[in-house]
Amino acid sequence: MTDEILEALEILHEGDVLTTLSEIFQALSDPTRLEIICCLGRRPMYVEELAMALNKSQSSVSHQLRTLRNLRLVKFVKDGRRSIYELDDDHVHELFHQGLEHARHKH
Repeated sequence: MTDEILEALEILHEGDVLTTLSEIFQALSDPTRLEIICCLGRRPMYVEELAMALNKSQSSVSHQLRTLRNLRLVKFVKDGRRSIYELDDDHVHELFHQGLEHARHKH
């Protein structure tokens, strides 16, 4: 095997990178979570706003947000008794848009 391939595999096996990456892609395989990422890519939103936009219950949206938050894909800040969510960083925005462009690309 070439050094280039070995280096690539080493990166995947540093710490828990491979497991975390797998969990991220697994989380993004859910259509509701993708819709949440899409909405939050436009602007920060309250749980209630996301629930209305997606026509889902607040409980369902909160459950999906918890999964995304645990993987550091979204974050929140408290606004009184409510929480406003946003994408965790630009990597998440870029990951979503790269996937979107790939899915839309016609061969």
